[in-house]
Amino acid sequence: MVTIDKFSRTPVYEQIADGFCREVLCGLMPEGAQMPSVRELSVLLATNPNTVQKAYLELDRRGVISSAPGVGSFIRPGAADAIREGMKSRMSEITAIARELALAGIPEEEVLDCIRSAYRDPDQPKTEKE
Repeated sequence: MVTIDKFSRTPVYEQIADGFCREVLCGLMPEGAQMPSVRELSVLLATNPNTVQKAYLELDRRGVISSAPGVGSFIRPGAADAIREGMKSRMSEITAIARELALAGIPEEEVLDCIRSAYRDPDQPKTEKE
């Protein structure tokens, strides 16, 4: 289930949307699965229903869900592909970070080790000690 970090700098609605995207990519929310109602999720996450509604609008914008008034919201067919395509646009961020690391003199192998570590265990954030 989606969790939110109230101390994060990331807005709560983005945390909710990103959480559902992770669940779709992991197969926990398959195509056609019904989303919890806005009211149900807002109670479960102890957050404002308007925040949940904003997250659902963001998921709709990303092509992850479709909503029908009176029926509910569902994971769209091809949602995982839509999420992956959206993630590919972030490659430019990686390029910019890699350039900064190169300019700072961080060895390429150290950066690649960090990336390999993230791919091996994508759910675990890298700590300062690693």
